[in-house]
Amino acid sequence: MYYSEDVVEEVRQRSDIVDVISSYVNLKKSGSNFFGLCPFHNEKSPSFSVSGSKQMYYCFGCGAGGNVFTFLMEYENLTFREALGQLADRAGMALPEGGSSEEERKQRDMRERILEIHKLAANYFYAKLNSDRGKGAKQYLLDRQLSEETIRRFGLGYSDKYSNDLYQYMKKKGFDDTILNQTGLFTFHEKYGAGDKFWNRVMFPIMDKTNKVIAFGGRVMGDGKPKYLNSPETLIFDKSRNLYGLNFLHGKLDHGIIICEGYMDVIALHQAGFTNAVASLGTAFTSQQSSLLKRYSDTVYLCYDSDGAGVKAALRAIPMLKEAGITVRVIDMRPYKDPDEFIKALSAEEFKKRIDGAVNSFFYEIGVLRQQYDMDDPAEKTKFMNEAAKKCLAFEQEIERNNYIEAFCREYGVRTDDFRQLVRHHAAAMAGMTYQKRREESGIRNYSANNSRNTSAKENGTTRIQGILLTWLGEDLSLFPAVREVVGPEDFPDEPYRSVATMLYEQAETGAISPATIISRFDSKEEQSVVAGIFNRQVKEVSAQAEREKALNEMVKTLKKASLEKRSREVTDMNELQNLILEKKKLEHLHITIQK
Repeated sequence: MYYSEDVVEEVRQRSDIVDVISSYVNLKKSGSNFFGLCPFHNEKSPSFSVSGSKQMYYCFGCGAGGNVFTFLMEYENLTFREALGQLADRAGMALPEGGSSEEERKQRDMRERILEIHKLAANYFYAKLNSDRGKGAKQYLLDRQLSEETIRRFGLGYSDKYSNDLYQYMKKKGFDDTILNQTGLFTFHEKYGAGDKFWNRVMFPIMDKTNKVIAFGGRVMGDGKPKYLNSPETLIFDKSRNLYGLNFLHGKLDHGIIICEGYMDVIALHQAGFTNAVASLGTAFTSQQSSLLKRYSDTVYLCYDSDGAGVKAALRAIPMLKEAGITVRVIDMRPYKDPDEFIKALSAEEFKKRIDGAVNSFFYEIGVLRQQYDMDDPAEKTKFMNEAAKKCLAFEQEIERNNYIEAFCREYGVRTDDFRQLVRHHAAAMAGMTYQKRREESGIRNYSANNSRNTSAKENGTTRIQGILLTWLGEDLSLFPAVREVVGPEDFPDEPYRSVATMLYEQAETGAISPATIISRFDSKEEQSVVAGIFNRQVKEVSAQAEREKALNEMVKTLKKASLEKRSREVTDMNELQNLILEKKKLEHLHITIQK
């Protein structure tokens, strides 16, 4: 942590977590907290809780939790410093200079310089497009039926036919080769000198979600190769974590997201009114991009080219999107190759009909599978049915699996009972393989499992007690005086419980508990989630005071006894050992009374 705790705490206090999270997640108030669907895992019933009083969030479904910094880091894929800066900007707060290490300051300065160069390059390309030298490129775009407004909205440009034009411009701006070499916009050869990576191409600026230019794509206007040329990965550009058109997506989109293959497809769709279109960046679709899309919508429409390469791309993307908890549908554009061609030939209205008629990803995969078999040949048809039955095993819920079985049978004219029996046959075969694998593993691990069972149960019990006791103390300050007389932070054997106890006890002295502040003291996401879970633990309500006191006394005694036993095993001084024995005897008569 490179800024002082006071600075970090001030930013946190000025960033209400309910306001911040509600700009990403639809929250509804329930009791003293707010609830919504968790953005970090797929769920149908809201289990994601946000507490305004505690300034923290916690998901009872997947266990994700933390404070406002944690949320932003996880949701936006930011570093702590980036999240801190974003929240400071949001709160209108200027962070003090010198709040980072020397190395981090160098990295930050480098990033800012590279971003500055990209911004200048985008403006330069745009100006070239609208100059005499760019007339050919401008006409090319107009011939592609792009309007002046669309060209301006996407910041399209032109890289001059002279191969060092941009380089000379940047040198005049005062940038040296060391920084220019880090941008991915230039080439450096010992023999030929420095030059531009992009020249005589129509230029497509690639922007991040904050509208900063982070890379470029360039397209030739004739038959040159390669047809498209893209920026390499740099300090500011990671292809697998960005999407073309991402900067136009805002908030959660109920109508879904359209994924295309190329820049022109995205631009054509936006111009036609489909502003929810994005494209991957010259690479195969990635799981990181799936997670990125999940933040914006639960539904994706694949709109890849209708050729063989497009089909393969769709089949690769479908499992990744489904793994991220996204419903996938596939748009059929035949007989046209891509959305740009489709809209030009027909209309935006006709494309909307294709969206409405998009096929479920399961039946798209089945349709592609069917093409591999001769359905007039009984043997080939049997193979197809077996492969289709295996695909049905991907549905874990029985009711969902049955729905797809029935739909498949209607589509292909198969007796439902026969096909369901075939699915069961493959499920049994798979279960047999799993059973055999379990047997093989148990033969290796049986001894260690038997020997560690009791130890694990004891450790889990102690861990549970630590968590529940801290939950009670965090909820009810009146318990502290009595509990503190018996159990201190040093009596909590495990981390992060001991650290939480230390900070909780310190806060109790001031009379105010701040879970969000405690969460900020932990660096790892795993520890922050554990700590968030402590302050959101659902403990069975005990209304009768006698029962509540009994439960509290049992927890305190168990924890203290374990602590004393541990110290007894380690002590070497006889007098200290006798004192520990006396303390242990006092526990037998201990009774903590809860004040009404």
